[in-house]
Amino acid sequence: MRLAVLSDIHANLVALDAVLDDLASLPPVDELWACGDIVGYGPQPNEVIERLRERDARAVMGNHDGAAVGLVDVAWFNDAAAAAIRWTAEVLTAESREYLAALPERRIEGELTAVHGSPRDPIWEYVTSAAIAAASLGAFETRICLFGHTHYPMLYAQDDDGVHETVGAPGITSALPGGRLMLNPGSVGQPRDGNPASAYLVVDLDAQALEFRLVPYDIERTQALMREARLPTWLAERLDHGR
Repeated sequence: MRLAVLSDIHANLVALDAVLDDLASLPPVDELWACGDIVGYGPQPNEVIERLRERDARAVMGNHDGAAVGLVDVAWFNDAAAAAIRWTAEVLTAESREYLAALPERRIEGELTAVHGSPRDPIWEYVTSAAIAAASLGAFETRICLFGHTHYPMLYAQDDDGVHETVGAPGITSALPGGRLMLNPGSVGQPRDGNPASAYLVVDLDAQALEFRLVPYDIERTQALMREARLPTWLAERLDHGR
């Protein structure tokens, strides 16, 4: 079983298509998983949803997804994010709205659990340290938890000495650590680790291997679409810097 794991696409279709093109150059994957925040910030929410539906993605709800369909209070967001959410809510088709509203907060299949934030709080909690990851292990029962929300590619692995944190190094295929794991693929549509390229993760459960990948995309094209939609300028500018 080979998986492609995506997160935080944030309605950035140009970035998503670049990732899917890169994925097509690799040995085929059996499943595509999406760890929430499919929409928000970016200019093409309906098109991104359609891509994921075409690929039968195993997706979960993120905080921006919930807010776009009225399930999460927009008051929790900063002004720019809230403005983008309100715009998204206006342009979503009925089919897209139905899709987002039906997303589960937690998805469990085989040895995988997927959430957006954390197993303890699937919508809001940020897993930003080994200590938070260790505290989260009791909130899921499978071997592996896939998550997003931080926009940082990370691996947390448990062994006899505790939980250890590793930043995802792109382009290197490495052995999947034994024990229980929490894996964050980073962000497709709005990276925040200082690299503006789209990040995602390939996990081979048969070979017990994983690879974090980075894919450049046409940032200027996404920025132009954001300007056309009159989305907040800051949201477009930050894409240049991966912050």
